[in-house]
Amino acid sequence: MTINCSGEELILDKERAIYWPAKRMLIISDIHIGKSAHFRRSGIPVPATVGQNDLSRITKLIEAYTPDILVITGDMFHNRMNSDVEDFKAWRVEHPTFQIHLIKGNHDDLEVEDYKGLNIEIHQKELLIYPFRFIHDKPKMTDNYFNITGHIHPGITVYGKARQRLRLPCFYFSSTCAVLPAFSAFTGLSDIKPGEGDTFYAITPTKVVAV
Repeated sequence: MTINCSGEELILDKERAIYWPAKRMLIISDIHIGKSAHFRRSGIPVPATVGQNDLSRITKLIEAYTPDILVITGDMFHNRMNSDVEDFKAWRVEHPTFQIHLIKGNHDDLEVEDYKGLNIEIHQKELLIYPFRFIHDKPKMTDNYFNITGHIHPGITVYGKARQRLRLPCFYFSSTCAVLPAFSAFTGLSDIKPGEGDTFYAITPTKVVAV
């Protein structure tokens, strides 16, 4: 789905990503690379394919849009170096041509040398590219920049005619802020209390729909 936001065309992709054509920029959030390995290390049997599937989805997005820049609005990684991060390292070697900018989230605890080794540019607080501010969590104060964030893993419940209900990840847009869905499927969903004029775009298996 293509929308207009702050005078810019944005494409909302069903793979839980935004593409900004004017800047050739792909935007995602909350990949949590390393989360499945973190759980396995704690004795919880989570398949290693979880992280590999997420990397495959990023590859498909890159092939579809051929971006110059990949922006991640926080929680790219899930705490420390582990086998899942090593998988990403191998993937990065295979895809070295575009820039990766990470606005650090609360789970991004790799060492500075680790990010450098992965060819990732780090932003401690935010990245400003007018008219957008890329930041991990919604700021309390607003200004002339429209905020594009992640962190809360937004979801929405869609109700059918016969009491069916389905929980779906979504993009959430208010007048000052957009919240991206968590890119990784290995995350929960959080309800957002909508305000007046807010818009939800639910992600179904085949498309993005306004609800």
